Order: sequence, then structure tokens, then C-alpha cells
Amino acid sequence: MLQFENVVSDKGSKYAVCGGPVVDRATAKAFIKALKRDKKYARATHNTWAALLPEGPVKNDDGESGAGMVILRMLEREGLQNHIIVVTRWYGGVKLGGDRFRHVQTCVKYYLEQLRR
Repeated sequence: MLQFENVVSDKGSKYAVCGGPVVDRATAKAFIKALKRDKKYARATHNTWAALLPEGPVKNDDGESGAGMVILRMLEREGLQNHIIVVTRWYGGVKLGGDRFRHVQTCVKYYLEQLRR
């Protein structure tokens, strides 16, 4: 599991991104479960994620409406199969509006850059 914290901070909200290989929906769910074993991530406001799997794409907004689709589209553009990316947000008390999608994109871009290294 690759994990990067404090990728973005805006108006009190903090974002992290992590990911790793998955082969099906069951391993994607197991990945999320393993991530949430860390109490910090279990207490996060949102753990949005997506993966391109042989059985088809899967995503979960975890209450951050539309964020899973942002991650999924970026995975599709990258052509990254059998890999999950999770963007975590700890809400800071101020609504971010559309900026939240830009922050999700920034996190996924950062993750993909680190993955290429």
C-alpha cells in the first residue's frame, strides 16, 4: 500500500491519498477495511475510492458525491487496471464547493506521479 498524507490542505480540510493492487471487488473492499483499521482513517469524513477491474469499474463516494467518478475517470485516462486509489478527506468545518473535486484530482495526480517513480 502506497500512502501519502497532507497532500492538500484547504480551509481546515486535509486530504490524503493511498492505493495498491486489487484483483476484484472483494480485494477492493478488503483494502478499504485494512485502511480503516488505522483509527485516523476510520474517523475520516470521507474515504472515496475507485478501481478498474476485469469485472468492470467500481467506485464509492463515501458521502462525497461525485468524487468516486473523478477518481475513476483519472484511472481510465491513465489505463491503470487492477489498482485502487483512495482519497481521504478530514472535513475542516468549511464547505469547499467545487474546489473539493480539484483537490481530489490533485491527490490522484500526486499518487500517479509517485507510482511512476
